[in-house]
Amino acid sequence: MRKAVYHLPGLFEFYELYRVFLPLFRKHRDWFYEESEIGSIYGAPSDCLWGGGRVEDGECKCNPREVLALLEEYGISARLTFSNSLLEEKHLADARCNALCTLFEKSGVSNGVIVHSELLTAYLRKNYPGLYLVSSTTKVLTDFEQLRAETARAEFRYVVPDFRLNKAFAQLNTLTDAQKDKTEFLCNECCWFGCRERKRCYEAVSRKNLGMDGAEHRCAAPGADGGYRFSRAMANPGFIGVGDIQNVYLPMGFSHFKIEGRGLGSALILEFLLHYMTRPEYQ
Repeated sequence: MRKAVYHLPGLFEFYELYRVFLPLFRKHRDWFYEESEIGSIYGAPSDCLWGGGRVEDGECKCNPREVLALLEEYGISARLTFSNSLLEEKHLADARCNALCTLFEKSGVSNGVIVHSELLTAYLRKNYPGLYLVSSTTKVLTDFEQLRAETARAEFRYVVPDFRLNKAFAQLNTLTDAQKDKTEFLCNECCWFGCRERKRCYEAVSRKNLGMDGAEHRCAAPGADGGYRFSRAMANPGFIGVGDIQNVYLPMGFSHFKIEGRGLGSALILEFLLHYMTRPEYQ
């Protein structure tokens, strides 16, 4: 049976939630879909210079060693979200980010880093070869040939395309089995499907993490002022639900699915865990 391997948000952000959830997932495996597995949990402390993606303000109070120990206990890969797109050579010496890489590379579990910057990609390959690399969705790969080329790159174990390629089935079926194994779909994006500002939005987060000047990005998409709602994400043309995974993507040969939500509350993360992993009678 092909497994649906989920990559879950909030390695640091929702540490307390996973302290409760992971023992339940192990002890009561019959509560969850037989084909569901946890491939990784991703995130980063909010004050990391190399950080990217969308996170809430506020300092993470979790001890990285405790976070890592929890995932080691359950044999789950940890991924550091270092997807800042605007890094320069001077930023590579950042002591905090390097210390996290050192710690996570020494783990008994295979851990990874989600990257955007080509500069950081080269640096990590040279200095932390024990960490696998994931090509970030912040690259906004909306052209299918870009995705095909990215999945052919040996330095990446996984590639997360832009969510607007999620339903390009005719093209997705032309990928080789090896490329399908590397493709990791972003399932529950709430961003407007017609958005042309997505890359600028991510760049604004990168500038903020680096302490650079620049106007804060204001999303003008329809419904943006309402914040994230799972019901709105479900109406997105790029949405991938549990039924789609079971009936379409797994039979097509795809196994990896990313759930977004580092900047959301733990109640929403629980909603995602119920939808994607939990059998209805146990929700």
